Amino acid sequence: MLLRLPTSVSEAQQCLSEGAIPVGGATLQWAVWQRDGFPEQAMSLREVPEANVLSAEALGAAVPLHRVDDRVPEVLRRAAGGIGTGAVRRSATVGGNIVGSTLRCLLPAAVVLDARAVVLDVEGPFETDLAELTAKRPLLLSLRWRTPQASGYRKLAEAPGGPPPLVVATAVHAPEGARPRLRIAVRDGYEVLAESVECDTGVASVLDALAGTAIGALPAEAREVVREQVTELLARTAA
Repeated sequence: MLLRLPTSVSEAQQCLSEGAIPVGGATLQWAVWQRDGFPEQAMSLREVPEANVLSAEALGAAVPLHRVDDRVPEVLRRAAGGIGTGAVRRSATVGGNIVGSTLRCLLPAAVVLDARAVVLDVEGPFETDLAELTAKRPLLLSLRWRTPQASGYRKLAEAPGGPPPLVVATAVHAPEGARPRLRIAVRDGYEVLAESVECDTGVASVLDALAGTAIGALPAEAREVVREQVTELLARTAA
């Protein structure tokens, strides 16, 4: 297998047009290739600057999970820090987790940040939403968002051999000239539920509003975690 290392978006676009298969840290893909056979050529974005951005409002797809630090919002940093072991986080990448993994542990955090995806195909780079990103799985270059007022994240302990652990991600956005809104995403099994409600009317009103959505139909344990996370986050934003 030939591994190609483009150094620009245009070179990466050329690699795609010539049939190179995108690969990040290959923590998941390697086992599949060993079973099904290796492609003739693969491509890594680790030398492409646009895929290595790490700032307050952008995160590149080629960034290894262990490098995701306090430059990004708390919800995204904590999500990345809770994935796998230290060895896995040193190899696995942001793009591989969101596009290549079935668990997509970073997805709830990206959802509550209202992130947009910059992706690449043979026609060139373009921006899309997370729904299209996860449905069509194009080559991700980076995620971009606007800094929230505050954010939070909780992941329950994982039972060995059991289903994926419950994840609750939250963020409060307060754009100028608009009422603040709480965005919440819950990963229950392999499904991610997302809701958004105005949050300047008090914790009880916010929880009542969420009870009338799909979040309110979650199992009791999950609803309790939601209640705790929403209460804690709104207390922080009020302070």
